[in-house]
Amino acid sequence: MTSKLEEYKKGKKPTQSTNRLWPLYGAGLENLGVNDQPIDVPMPIYGPDELLVRHDACGLCFSDVKVIRLGQEHPRIHDRDVKKDPITLGHEVSMTVVGVGAKLKDQFKPGDRFILQADIFMNGVGYAYGYMIQGGLSQYNVLDQRILNGDDGNYLIPINPNTGYAESAIVEPWACVIAAYHLKYRTELKAEGTAWFIGPEADRQYTISKGFNLDLHPGRIILTQMDGKFGQWLRSKAKELGIQIEERNNLNDLPNEPDETQKIDDIIVLQPDANLIEKVSPLLGIHAILAICSPRRLDRKLKIDVGRVHYDRWVYIGGSDPDISKVYSHMPVRSSLKAGGKVLFIGAGGPMGRMHVQHDIEVSNGPATIICSDVSDLRLEDLRASFEKEAKEKGKEFICLNPTQKAEYSARIAPFQSSGFDDVVVLAPIPAVISEAATHLANQGVMNIFAGVGRGTFADLDLNDTLLRDTRVIGHSASSIEDMRTMLDQVERGELSTNRSVAAIGSLEAVKDGMNALMDASYPGKVVIFPHIRSLALTSVPDLKNVLPDVYAKLKDGREWTKEAEETLLNTMLDLGEE
Repeated sequence: MTSKLEEYKKGKKPTQSTNRLWPLYGAGLENLGVNDQPIDVPMPIYGPDELLVRHDACGLCFSDVKVIRLGQEHPRIHDRDVKKDPITLGHEVSMTVVGVGAKLKDQFKPGDRFILQADIFMNGVGYAYGYMIQGGLSQYNVLDQRILNGDDGNYLIPINPNTGYAESAIVEPWACVIAAYHLKYRTELKAEGTAWFIGPEADRQYTISKGFNLDLHPGRIILTQMDGKFGQWLRSKAKELGIQIEERNNLNDLPNEPDETQKIDDIIVLQPDANLIEKVSPLLGIHAILAICSPRRLDRKLKIDVGRVHYDRWVYIGGSDPDISKVYSHMPVRSSLKAGGKVLFIGAGGPMGRMHVQHDIEVSNGPATIICSDVSDLRLEDLRASFEKEAKEKGKEFICLNPTQKAEYSARIAPFQSSGFDDVVVLAPIPAVISEAATHLANQGVMNIFAGVGRGTFADLDLNDTLLRDTRVIGHSASSIEDMRTMLDQVERGELSTNRSVAAIGSLEAVKDGMNALMDASYPGKVVIFPHIRSLALTSVPDLKNVLPDVYAKLKDGREWTKEAEETLLNTMLDLGEE
């Protein structure tokens, strides 16, 4: 006799006529579901070039909370009245094919398993899964050609049949973590981009020895107060190379919210003028660079849009060399943590913070000293219980500190103050915290603003550290399909355990409690929903001891989710939906 789980894995076409899901009808948690419950809708019908998939596990993400708070005002929701056409959230999802359209039978079969890159585009229009396309907080869904043949090809990523449902579902947030350590930054002016040079030149002999020649050069340059020899050289080279020139000497009518045609790829400022830098920064485009090329200091800290550093990957660089190409290249922007260095994680106790900490303990050539900061003693204690022993076994110094305990925090952080940290990763979306975090950087240190601070969020940063000590402030958001493939490969080869991130589980009925838990930061890790099990209230993994003792018995050390625990849960709790 086959077990429930064995039957489930076969991916049989559902016999039930309904599909249970959580609709979101507008901004506010009160608009999630009907009477605080999911609803039943007709089972979706799939066409000849479509797939019917079953959602097996879905992680809840703080990005879901942002959609709940904003409703159809969320930037990923467009051309939609959610009151009439509600959203179904859930982008951290693992799925199984249970129905194959006639035209796809050579490519797919029932039982095939996948995760997907949620940032789906078709003809340049975004249809993100769990935003515009029905997401994983539903039992079944139809995948159409937007997913199977979008702008980036097929957004599905195959899963090994032996990989767990939860551990594959939360590959998506984990991919964002590993992507943060593989960011690439330019070391020259953007080829065919727009470069804006702002003087005056202050009698310095500026030049550009690389990246301004026949093989590599901007497509357009803008010149402001460039009346010296360098300005003359730029005009001559532009004429020689066929580069469009614009003279812009009036800075009083710059747009506060420039459109795409007005955005700049490189802004090179030849004077350390804080007011000027703040004035021109809003014109930076995606992945843009602002370079301060001056031997003199700025007279104050600057208000920097750290939301744009995070989402648009702005980076500020600086140096005193009159060769601008050397300012770009002498200290390439590093995103990987310094091997053998010191790292400070601020806000380390939340789900994403724990992923960073775990990654940097498990990865080879990681930091030697790991400081975890969080305002919750409960989360810090859970971090210690989860990772301290492992870190020490690998010869790493591992310290957890609560900054609200001011005396202890000051005493424990003091030994690191003089030399600073090689890396600071900020997981708290608070401008004052970001400003303070930057003061902890060592020479050539890097601060990664990983927390999702919104565009238009400003923090005070001292760019003199960028000019004189080669520090860098970078940011990161989301992941690519290649990041997800890389992360899944590491999971399936046993290099990184995403299961260690699972903090609580529940059935589809537990979604609303799960969203509340995210808002209240109730759990130190991820909440994972299993849409096809019988009703199970939201339950922390350790509390399974009292609810499902057979599942609890399969945990690691009574606290960590395992594939064996998941198999026991499904064999016990699966509802195969047979009518």
